[in-house]
Amino acid sequence: MLIEVWPFVVRARQAGQPVVLARLVDRDGPGSRPLGATMAVAGDGSWCGSVSGGCVEGIVLDAARAVLDGGAPRLVSVSPGEHLMPWEAAPACGGTLRVLIVPVPPSPVFEEITEALAADRPITVGVSPEAPWAWSAGPAAAGFTEELRPGPRLIVAGATDLGAALAALGRTVGRRVEIVDPRPSHARAGMFPGASRVTRAWPDEWLAAHPPSPADAVVAITHDPRIDDRVLRVALPGPAGYVGALGSRATQKQRLDRLHGTPGLDRLSGPAGLDLGATSIAETALSILAEIVAAGHARAGGPISASALPIQAQPAGAVRPPGLPDGDELPVSCAL
Repeated sequence: MLIEVWPFVVRARQAGQPVVLARLVDRDGPGSRPLGATMAVAGDGSWCGSVSGGCVEGIVLDAARAVLDGGAPRLVSVSPGEHLMPWEAAPACGGTLRVLIVPVPPSPVFEEITEALAADRPITVGVSPEAPWAWSAGPAAAGFTEELRPGPRLIVAGATDLGAALAALGRTVGRRVEIVDPRPSHARAGMFPGASRVTRAWPDEWLAAHPPSPADAVVAITHDPRIDDRVLRVALPGPAGYVGALGSRATQKQRLDRLHGTPGLDRLSGPAGLDLGATSIAETALSILAEIVAAGHARAGGPISASALPIQAQPAGAVRPPGLPDGDELPVSCAL
């Protein structure tokens, strides 16, 4: 999605590089990436993102670089498997992808997007489905539109090494990680570069003043019941989609005894995380974040091979424009 590649776009522009975007606007078959999936290609040859998860990126890169070299923006049709021999099995990702290849939005749309994302403010962005592929932003955005929304929050009660790992990893999956800890020696912003915010405060008081939404997650990781229990008593009755607490099974049993009678106690995830056998801080952060992601998509978090559900949860935000014009046909093979 556009929001996934925008930090790359901003860095490239700040370095004086032109940038072209390749955006998936239509597809007539199955695929690993949703509508709105975007690649950003900079003038120095570097790139970020994908439109198919790897199957057609090479040809899309060539088309994007042609626009960087002065070619006209265009809508291309990419057909994986078109050049397979008759005896070769067709790829499961067969079908036609429609990819719009255009330069990044000019001013003032570029600045509007950048400022909105920096301020965690939602913004709707659109690009015309016909030449000259004009960009727009705000309520009047039209054409192929996408609502860029701030990512859900991961509220971490505990400024610890695990908190730092959760912040770094959470940021990569679009979470705004907010760390809260009352201890002056712990809550230091420079120690948590992945966090959106680090606050020295009692987490329960802070949470009451900054209530989570159903898309948000709260996890208590201090190992200090004087802090963890307080935030859990506030978070569990509230709307947060996930509430978890770090600790062993024995710690969890004692915690449940202390919190007996707290509304919502039955939805507490403790020990927090999926069963990955984690031994390091990084693996523990991965375990916890994996459970949060699974909960956010209403999944149990088991092996994909054991599930009959669609591999990807239904994405939201991108809207296909009606009546797309025909694009240039660029058949490619999906074979690696």
